Amino acid sequence: MVALERAAPRYLGTSHRQSGVRSVVGRLRAGIRELFAPPEDYRVVLGNGGTTCFWDIASFCLIKRHSQHLSFGEFSSKFAAVTAAAPHLDQPEIVESPVGTHPVAVPRPEVDAYALTHNETSTGVAIELRRPDGADGLVLVDGTSAAGGLRVDLAEVDTYYFAPQKCFASDGGLWVALLSPPALERVQEIAASGRWVPASLDLGTAIENSDKDQTYNTPALATLFLLADQIDWINGRGGLEWAAGRCDASSAILYRWAEEHPLATPFVAEPGLRSTVTVTVDFDEAVSADTLAKTLRRNAIVDTESYRKLGRNQLRIALFPAIDPEDVSALTACIDHVVTGLAG
Repeated sequence: MVALERAAPRYLGTSHRQSGVRSVVGRLRAGIRELFAPPEDYRVVLGNGGTTCFWDIASFCLIKRHSQHLSFGEFSSKFAAVTAAAPHLDQPEIVESPVGTHPVAVPRPEVDAYALTHNETSTGVAIELRRPDGADGLVLVDGTSAAGGLRVDLAEVDTYYFAPQKCFASDGGLWVALLSPPALERVQEIAASGRWVPASLDLGTAIENSDKDQTYNTPALATLFLLADQIDWINGRGGLEWAAGRCDASSAILYRWAEEHPLATPFVAEPGLRSTVTVTVDFDEAVSADTLAKTLRRNAIVDTESYRKLGRNQLRIALFPAIDPEDVSALTACIDHVVTGLAG
């Protein structure tokens, strides 16, 4: 925020097609390429609207007819709902598993796009990304709460898309995607088919504008700046491996605390499925997690509430790269203090 304040007089309020803003977009795109180290022929594309908007974009510009979706929580189910409602697409195949676990993609010849979620924000389950064996369809991955905090091999993915309000400590309202050559070809193929696409959701238009270091329509300039600044901050400290290692350290503190606490337990039972960027912790019925979260919030420790639709007696805690592991240790001490009072 200090850096944004310094830049504001010459940056905020100008046209997004002028050099001041385009230089930030160029810096952002170059930083993303450095951070994720995708294959050289992948393209970095961005546009307005966030991940929710990108689901609509993908339904118009990346899915030909039939998609398969892995559904294992609130956010992984939402893209499937988009494609199910799209009148120009077949009904999607949905592969589900209980919350706290994740399903596995099933290769099928009729599937032209596999929709995966790198980190299920609502439950704290993470997936190791791999192309389905023998699958020909594109692999589309929602990386919103994972990008910048979890390791990823982009050679296993055709479209890795995310918004900047999680690991990148920025605001929402923007989407960023890394696109493989097959994904770029799919955009061209669908455009040539004559399918109608709203201009603001046209991925081809977003690609053309991104190549010019700009967006199709006016973006939130503060969001762009904060995202570029956070990417530079991560890259300057060692890049994705450094950021993922920092999340590893923070989550190890929290999971160890939950495993050792007499009234708490990690919600995700299988250690290999546990996210290192969002951790969910269940509490014994002797402790109201809602009351615990409200007490923490009254004392300026915010956003520890569970995902409301999950309906569990738990806390959900973000461990993004900007969070110091020492602060996580301090958080556990604060929780211990409040729990003692609630359970006493």
